[in-house]
Amino acid sequence: MTTTAIVNIGNLVTNDPELGEGPLGQIKNAAIVVEGDKVVWAGPSADVPATDEAHDAAGRAVIPGFVDSHSHLVFAGDRTEEFNARMSGRSYSAGGIRTTVAATRAASDEALEANLKHHLAEALRQGTTTFETKSGYGLTVRDEERALRIAKAHTDEVTYLGAHIVSPDLADDPAAYVDLVTGEMLDACAPHARWIDVFCEKGAFDGDQARAILTAGKAKGLLPRIHANQLSFGPGVQLAVELDAASADHCTHLTDADVDALASGDTVATLLPGAEFSTRAQWPDARRLLDAGVTVALSTDCNPGSSFTSSVPFCIALAVRDMGMTPDEALWAATAGGAQALRRTDIGRLSPGARADLAFLDAPSHVHLAYRPGVPLVSEVWRAGARVA
Repeated sequence: MTTTAIVNIGNLVTNDPELGEGPLGQIKNAAIVVEGDKVVWAGPSADVPATDEAHDAAGRAVIPGFVDSHSHLVFAGDRTEEFNARMSGRSYSAGGIRTTVAATRAASDEALEANLKHHLAEALRQGTTTFETKSGYGLTVRDEERALRIAKAHTDEVTYLGAHIVSPDLADDPAAYVDLVTGEMLDACAPHARWIDVFCEKGAFDGDQARAILTAGKAKGLLPRIHANQLSFGPGVQLAVELDAASADHCTHLTDADVDALASGDTVATLLPGAEFSTRAQWPDARRLLDAGVTVALSTDCNPGSSFTSSVPFCIALAVRDMGMTPDEALWAATAGGAQALRRTDIGRLSPGARADLAFLDAPSHVHLAYRPGVPLVSEVWRAGARVA
């Protein structure tokens, strides 16, 4: 296979402390060698081994591609009016999901896939090289299955979220909907998914329902993750730790017991500041979690209702400005943290053996992601060793 040396990197973030300075393993005046789809060497430019080809980074910073471990990209329709009303004073609740459910059910497979590809291309231009996405806007056996089938053509990180809200078709019989989610719908969806998720929240599913849904998914070979403690205090976080969920997502309203549970287990706290930005809600306290020793990830929660952004850099800026994270912590959470939330070791880092996913920044340092919010700093993206944007 051809080897390519990327040279003249102003500052390289490897996320491997053995390779460079600090927790981010930073190397100044660096180079990296790619062979096939893998990183095979990283270090100072002066020590770079001979390769078949060279690519000049022109002094730019290079970071691992972002790992967006929480998104909802198989949908149709638009919720501009809802957002406008919310910004005019109406509070957010889970009920707005029904609007997207109606539009998604009415859309063709081709329309859903075209919309998915549009948002994936948008995210890629901003440095996202790995993404997870969910079903949850169909809420029938047919519509949940097709959402996952469409998503699986574009990512390995596919999540069955039939338990997003109780389907409008069974609004008066939530128990019957839970039976459907854990029965016929699960049977149809499990072959297309790696993960199972549930929105454990007032207005969606309570703790007992969430436990039943996640346990049924585990019995089918799906790995659990959970929407937890977004709108209020509740059982979601501790249920996630109990079931060894890879990630508890949102984590906005936490008791001391919730923080202790996360710190004692392997469940990642995935924070989604785009949702708080778009709903004017309380920010998650990332500083509290980090100081307690909890592993934190940052993701976009890209969805048409409560967080319609595909920009991880934007979420990094929010996390630094409003959630108590340092620029280093926020970048780690959006790369290596996201990888841990997906229980992956091949992404989120730029050290030998990792997949060669790189984002070049038109800046001397990754700190500019928070220092210059809203500026499109990602100037080049490589995924699996190929230049893709």
